[in-house]
Amino acid sequence: MSEVQTLMDMGFPRERVEYALQVTSNKGVEPAMEWLLAHVDDPIPSSQMPGIPPGSGVSATTSDNSSAGAASSSTSGAGETSADSPVAKSLKCDDCGKILKDHTEVEYHAAKTGHSNFSESTEEKKALTEEEKKAQLALIEEKLKQKRIEREEREKTEALQREKNRIKSGKDMTEAKRRMEELEMKKIVEQRKREKDEEKAARDRVRAQIEADKAARKAREQKELGNPEPAPSVSSTTVSSPPAGVKSPPRDYTETRIQVRLQDGSTLQETFNVKEQLSAVRVFIQMKTGIDSPFSLMTTFPRKLFAEDDYEKPLEVLGLVPSAVITMTKTAA
Repeated sequence: MSEVQTLMDMGFPRERVEYALQVTSNKGVEPAMEWLLAHVDDPIPSSQMPGIPPGSGVSATTSDNSSAGAASSSTSGAGETSADSPVAKSLKCDDCGKILKDHTEVEYHAAKTGHSNFSESTEEKKALTEEEKKAQLALIEEKLKQKRIEREEREKTEALQREKNRIKSGKDMTEAKRRMEELEMKKIVEQRKREKDEEKAARDRVRAQIEADKAARKAREQKELGNPEPAPSVSSTTVSSPPAGVKSPPRDYTETRIQVRLQDGSTLQETFNVKEQLSAVRVFIQMKTGIDSPFSLMTTFPRKLFAEDDYEKPLEVLGLVPSAVITMTKTAA
């Protein structure tokens, strides 16, 4: 709401409000209100009055008095013997009976109340007494106080709403960040699962390749050796113990148990076919430990470090039957 409208709502005419703001250099409602209360009966320059040309130096009161004198002169000049006709000193609202000083107050009263019936009145609008001035000042101060309270409440409400909006925005950002973190974690979990599946598939392929190599080697060996004729069955009753001093023939082993001692002190154990190459043991160690760096194998009793060509030899040829302990060592740079 503008300053002019605020002062008009307090009961001051627009004309005097605009002049009061001009006199107080537009410093606000309170200085203009104080000026209006201090100059209730003071006329304003004619330049501020409607219908009076600027610079004429005639105030509203002077203009009314001059009009009245001119009317009296014209009446006496006409030779009328009757008494002077009454002079209109104010305007009256026929709807509510309120006395108005000039047309500016009439326009304001009509706009505020909706009344439309006005007439001239010889009754002069009385100036406010000190008690009336104090009462009006108290009323105006109360209105200003009420408007100030309303403004403060409105500002508090707006500040509270801004704080709510800020908190809501912060919560939305936190929730969005949490969702992004969850999506990122889900991606990491899926990536790790894919990597594990790929590693398992790779180990399965290596294991299948080893089994295929075993089967192919076994088939090749059987083909090279041929199918031996079945030995004649001997009745258990005819079998006698070997004579004393004669050694029994060595046992024909088909499997051997290999124990591997790792570099960290732990051990691995697995059963291999005696026809498998030493390289199968190395592949087994790589699958179990996941070690990609090169390493060597050796035996302690008797101490022997296997060379590269030893990895292509069967375990039985290397004397690792029916069981053996192999130690894992780093390959020298």
